[in-house]
Amino acid sequence: MKKNLFQPPLELALKHALSYLDNLDESPVSATASLDELRSKIYKPLPDTGIESTTIINELVNDTKGGLLGSAGGRFFGWVIGGSVPAALAADMLTSAWDQNAALYATAPAAAVVEEVCGIWLKDLLKLPKDSSFALVTGCQMAHVTCLAAARNSVLANHSWDVEVNGLTGSPKVHILSTRQKHGTIDRAPRLLGFGTACVTHLAEDDEGRMLPDALAEALEALKGKPVIVLLQAGDLNIGAYDEFEKLIPIAHSHNAWVHIDGAFGLWAAASNKYSYLLHGADKADSWAVDGHKWLNVPYDCGFAFVADANTHKASMSHRASYLTHAEDARDQMDWNPEWSRRGRGFPVYAAIRQLGRDGIEDLVNRCCQYAADIVSGIGELDGAEVIWKPQINQGLVRFKHPSPNASEEDNDKFSDDVMACILKNGEAFFGGTNWRGKRCMRVSVSGWQTNERDVGRSVAAVAKAIEDVSSHS
Repeated sequence: MKKNLFQPPLELALKHALSYLDNLDESPVSATASLDELRSKIYKPLPDTGIESTTIINELVNDTKGGLLGSAGGRFFGWVIGGSVPAALAADMLTSAWDQNAALYATAPAAAVVEEVCGIWLKDLLKLPKDSSFALVTGCQMAHVTCLAAARNSVLANHSWDVEVNGLTGSPKVHILSTRQKHGTIDRAPRLLGFGTACVTHLAEDDEGRMLPDALAEALEALKGKPVIVLLQAGDLNIGAYDEFEKLIPIAHSHNAWVHIDGAFGLWAAASNKYSYLLHGADKADSWAVDGHKWLNVPYDCGFAFVADANTHKASMSHRASYLTHAEDARDQMDWNPEWSRRGRGFPVYAAIRQLGRDGIEDLVNRCCQYAADIVSGIGELDGAEVIWKPQINQGLVRFKHPSPNASEEDNDKFSDDVMACILKNGEAFFGGTNWRGKRCMRVSVSGWQTNERDVGRSVAAVAKAIEDVSSHS
């Protein structure tokens, strides 16, 4: 019988993976190893001869110990990072074992059909137009690039310019209208697409960072007759603010502008009866970007791009060659996304949606929002803490005040950073910092499926201890 070379390393990897997951609840959430320590273990001479596979797996686990964040667990509230529900993680492991190139139906028939189903389900859950096209990409960064490539095709075609053939040299200038609250991926997308950041104009916003309708109307009137893309937000990264889609989208469309919505995590509010009101009118946009590795809790890397006009989407991405086998009656994934060689990321998405179901996804959204509110309010009751923004969804802001009665705002900023650093050092919870309205704040971002009431209590207690520890040394 032929020796199975896969079984020993895979069984060992499964053993290590289960041990890691089983211990998440009691392990430090932040990294405990320093950069120098990690380098001293991981940097090894390039081997002249191969090494036995189980030795490699054991050493990899040992050498990375202390350098992994507990983002898969229930006490990780930094950035907007979810974990992985069990079915999605298992499907992702199968995805690696199957090793399909999900570029064409011909290269991975099952992967192509799974993606078809995922697209249908996702549009249903997110309440997007049924005839929209879609792409499964690496994350919201490439979802923005994909959607804005379609937008570029459309707005320049309206000016008789074929950007896919002629490029941007000599083309009419494309103008992008947004606010300063946009995510950094929105800054990178125009650079990657050749627009440059100078094409972005920041419009006036209200106290929540939402674009003002009058400001949009005025800017569009000034740009009358020019190619314009309007970027709106469904849940900004600091306070989860939503633009007023019902007012802004008709204004943009009346000037023939393309409307793109950044819904990295906030678009998932559509799956909740309690929070879907925040997205009224959002379905009238021209494109939408959203992550799967945030609120859907599938493994990295996974994002979704949706485009209302399938023709412009396909025109901006598709390619034909004689050596490729294109399907007549099936969906070729490379017609809709910027990757050629690509992972079959539809498998974990398919598994996650089936495990959670419509009700489970709604419950996940609702629980995360409730836990975010509970953490913020709990921290706000502590001496030395201040609530800056109470969550309307799963994002909130708090701040810490220096104990000195004569403390300046600069003192409060440093004290807030010191408290956050102490929380991370203690390892009981993980939060990130941000600047908002001129203040240094701690972000509370809840999107992991494993977070529960016990995690909320432990995390608030961790913050209380950090305030006490830092205050005693101030």
